[in-house]
Amino acid sequence: MSGRVYLVGAGPGDPGLITHRALELLARADVILHDRLIPSAVLAAARDGALVLDVGKRGGDESTDQTAIGELLVEHARAGACVVRLKGGDPFVFGRGGEEAELLRAAAVPFEVVPGVTAGVAAPAYAGIPVTHRDHASAVALITGHEDPGKPEPVLDWSALAGFPGTLVLYMGVRQLPVIVERLLGAGRPAEEPAAVVERGTLSAQRTVRATLQTLVQRAGEAGIGAPAITVIGPVAALHDRLDWFAERPLLGRSVAVTRARAQASELAERLRELGATVVEAPAIRIVELPTVVPELSSYDLLCLTSPNGVRLLFEKLRASGRDARALAGIRVAVIGPGTARELERRGIIADVVPERFVAEGLVEALAEVNVGRVLLARARDARDVLVDALRERGAQTDVLELYETVAEPLDAVTREAAMAADYVTFTSSSTVSRFIDALDGEQLSVTTRLVSIGPITSETLRARGLEPNVEATRHDIEGLVQALLADVQGQARPVAPGR
Repeated sequence: MSGRVYLVGAGPGDPGLITHRALELLARADVILHDRLIPSAVLAAARDGALVLDVGKRGGDESTDQTAIGELLVEHARAGACVVRLKGGDPFVFGRGGEEAELLRAAAVPFEVVPGVTAGVAAPAYAGIPVTHRDHASAVALITGHEDPGKPEPVLDWSALAGFPGTLVLYMGVRQLPVIVERLLGAGRPAEEPAAVVERGTLSAQRTVRATLQTLVQRAGEAGIGAPAITVIGPVAALHDRLDWFAERPLLGRSVAVTRARAQASELAERLRELGATVVEAPAIRIVELPTVVPELSSYDLLCLTSPNGVRLLFEKLRASGRDARALAGIRVAVIGPGTARELERRGIIADVVPERFVAEGLVEALAEVNVGRVLLARARDARDVLVDALRERGAQTDVLELYETVAEPLDAVTREAAMAADYVTFTSSSTVSRFIDALDGEQLSVTTRLVSIGPITSETLRARGLEPNVEATRHDIEGLVQALLADVQGQARPVAPGR
């Protein structure tokens, strides 16, 4: 039985610009053949067990040739696999998607095309350059700056392009930029026309060089602009000078390592990317569900939940045993932190007790005036016993339901090196500290790397491992951590209280 191939556009680089349909297909694909520059955050959407192969082209380096890629597509589809051919930008805009579609049709392999945001529009947009504008350009031409070297002669009509009444957008043309500019000038394109080159468009490392057509090569060379880059020629390029919204992001040019478990990292990673940071996803821990059984909840006066993971797994176990939110009817529910409260509210339950301090000690204080006889504490296996001990000292019969444990997540060499060299490394729990430092295997962080802690307990763990936190959140949740990091970048961070 034949499978199916999906020719999918991954967008220009920013993981937030991939389409919902593309993510759906990645989550169910058996085989993914991807281009070189696909972000790791996009590839993370692949399901466990999927075969993920890098078949990207590398200028001057060993690459998978197009014939071999076609053979892989046909081979896996004929074996019955759901195959995603993941291409940067849009598969039908200088992505050779048309050639692959023709090959699949000739091989009688079913295929579908999932368009993506093309870099020729996205990169200029992120640089504040609209490729069309009512006052400046009513047409846009998308041009490859790197024609097929196998063609007997170039097919681009430089005279026509020089006279084109609109914006010229060139892909893959950095190395050919001197030749391109020379030919356009020689064919009569105005030397003083505004022009720009956008390097690594839509990513935190994006850089834009503005010039005239005549000075573009010199300015790009002085700035050391390299591939991947998009070149824009036309009056709209001048709009970059006043519409460059991307450069206003406060974390632009900063790299931040996120050590949370991969499944929980997305909220923090997305928030940091919105602020312009280059995010290094370096999950030091993995959440492993434990084979525990949720007891009859109606016999308890109070249910305490200490993390969003605990909420999620509690309800999954309830559902697996034929129960739902009604099992919590009549029980008072206490949680640590707004994140846990939000996770609970998504399931139709509003927490009765949410302490002002998002640590176990805060919940102990919040429960000081609450009369309880029997308590169920749903938590991680390796959690601190502060809450258990305090409740038992008050005479409450306290049962502990261990729903999950955190285990070490190995870091590959590339990720470890990127995290060690990051401007900031964030820690959201004591377990992320311990597991991350263990993963370094004795290697040292860069002397310029600053350590960001979500709160005093995590800070104490850092100190116990011989590291001093540079930044500590005053509000002990993800948004508090982000605000503390921003304050540090802006030179407004509060000093971290010394350890006990």
